[in-house]
Amino acid sequence: MNEQFAQDVLRGLTAKNKYLSSKYFYDDNGSRIFQEIMHMPEYYLTNSEFEILSLQAKQIVDAIQFQQPFNIIELGAGDGFKTFKLLEYLVNNKIDFHYVPIDISQEAIETLSSKLLARLPNLSIQAKVGDYFEMLKDLKQSSTPSLLLFLGSNIGNYEEEQARELLMLFHQNMKKGDKLLIGIDLKKNPLTIQKAYLDDAGITKKFNLNLLLRINRELDADFKIDDFDFYSYYNPDTGDVKSYIVSLRNQKVHIGKLNKTIVFSYDELIWTELSKKYSLDDIDHLARENGFEIQENFLDCKHYFVDSLWEKTA
Repeated sequence: MNEQFAQDVLRGLTAKNKYLSSKYFYDDNGSRIFQEIMHMPEYYLTNSEFEILSLQAKQIVDAIQFQQPFNIIELGAGDGFKTFKLLEYLVNNKIDFHYVPIDISQEAIETLSSKLLARLPNLSIQAKVGDYFEMLKDLKQSSTPSLLLFLGSNIGNYEEEQARELLMLFHQNMKKGDKLLIGIDLKKNPLTIQKAYLDDAGITKKFNLNLLLRINRELDADFKIDDFDFYSYYNPDTGDVKSYIVSLRNQKVHIGKLNKTIVFSYDELIWTELSKKYSLDDIDHLARENGFEIQENFLDCKHYFVDSLWEKTA
């Protein structure tokens, strides 16, 4: 049994306002479902960032300005779909670098490595499975400069204080002169955002309910999936998208490995995810307060999304 997972589930489901951490979405099945989400027509984030990395690869590489071989360390690499175009540009132009994808899913890393090497046989890849910061600590000891990739608007999943803590951890585990390319979803028409997170096909619902299936499997619980639904909304004033699992009736769920029964009332919510959107001014403030300088912002043609290049200057 994953003790941390068990403790976090117990803490979240016994809180006054129930919650589950979105970091637990990404077991192997959750990672597969998220690939479906990324290919939904409503989910503009993937295509927007793919456009940036495809059409502006040269500009990004030019802006990095490393004068020696370097590492590209991708945190939460997933299937590498978006990163491929950047890697392809580097390989085709014989730029000397090592690609170090890091992900918590063994299956995702194995799939990524085999797919990339099939398409880019000259790619130097050193894939790693596990926690970002354990891996970064090792890489910090090297004199090789690094570009960290934190793509896909993952920063939006963190509340304000947590985002600061995460960025400070990045800062602490980077060398002076290292760069961070961070993907951030921008504030835009609220309807565009709402449709991306509450899709008609129900794939986002399936993604969220998979977390209950994971609790059933790993913690011997008896969640009845048909007794739960999914809801998401966007607040354009704060930039917050919040997602919830909804109990459809009064019910009790027993979690065997915790020896605990959880009581749900009719229409009770379990908060599962925050997906925060930022303005460009918000991003400038976020970088500066965490010890970074923005080198350049790379936007898609609709200005839906930005890959922002930051440098650790001290």
